[in-house]
Amino acid sequence: MTAIQMNAEMLRNMSIIAEDENLLKRAAKYLRKLVSEKEAEPTLLTKEEFFARVDEAREQIKRGEGVEMLPDESLDEFLQRVG
Repeated sequence: MTAIQMNAEMLRNMSIIAEDENLLKRAAKYLRKLVSEKEAEPTLLTKEEFFARVDEAREQIKRGEGVEMLPDESLDEFLQRVG
């Protein structure tokens, strides 16, 4: 489902919910919960944020600022070396 389709579905559902004050309150409460979860979890990224980080990492590599994991190196060894 595309973002446009999801937005259309959400708007259709919101028009139904808007007619019932109790449902509207429940929906608002749930949306606040989702927003707080996003704010509490810094690893959650939008697609745009993710690809912006990928682009920045590529630029760092071009500038010679990248760090490479060695072929026989464990993840713990790598993190100790670069950390």
